[in-house]
Amino acid sequence: MLPEIPEPAHLKAQRLNEFYGEADAARIIAVSLQEFGTGLAAVSSFGADSAILLHLIAQVQPSLPVLFLQTNKHFTATLRYQAQLVQELGLTDVRDLLPDVSALKTHDPLGALCLTDKDRCCDLRKTQPLALGVAPFQAWFTGRKQSQAATRNSLPAFEAVGQHIRINPLKDWGTEQLEAYREAHHLPPHPLVEQGYRSIGCMPCTRAVSDGEDQRAGRWAGSVKTECGIHLNGLEQHLQHNGIKGAGA
Repeated sequence: MLPEIPEPAHLKAQRLNEFYGEADAARIIAVSLQEFGTGLAAVSSFGADSAILLHLIAQVQPSLPVLFLQTNKHFTATLRYQAQLVQELGLTDVRDLLPDVSALKTHDPLGALCLTDKDRCCDLRKTQPLALGVAPFQAWFTGRKQSQAATRNSLPAFEAVGQHIRINPLKDWGTEQLEAYREAHHLPPHPLVEQGYRSIGCMPCTRAVSDGEDQRAGRWAGSVKTECGIHLNGLEQHLQHNGIKGAGA
């Protein structure tokens, strides 16, 4: 008997989008759990809207691994919020992904790289750790949404990242739907939201936004940078460079 050939990630993402791309978030999550089983995780920033996706996941599988990029540059408020959500939602497998210590000593010994080379800083503190963190999994959830910025307005439910699949259950949720869900389920807001922060990342590279601005306008303000890299080609490149394949691939 010939060995079974795994379905390529881009074809699997295409198939899932055809059948479930317009399904609601709960259905996308349920289908993903059935499709990927133990090869599934979630990536969360524990930022402004993170409680919604984490609550949806916790309703069906609170033991799902949740990966958090601990860059050591977060707001103290974010770390407190993380601890609060973990306890209130009953999440049982939250994993901190840390940057490589030797790489930081070589490339960012003073911890100030974010001021001089933001792309390199994000690569060291986010993209590289995430590549290693998602390596054991076939797929992972994110909380990305089309409404967050113009760069995300065509975001699909399922997308291939090399041999892995990234899943965006909240892709078509807007501010009103997010807020209605939060209120209906009595989810605590991130404490910085009241201060005008709508997209919350590392403290040195995040500011509050004004009315009329994109939610992500406060990220790397004053530069041309719009993404940290974990949702761009950098992640796939690191996965390929390290020869990393998804579980079951």
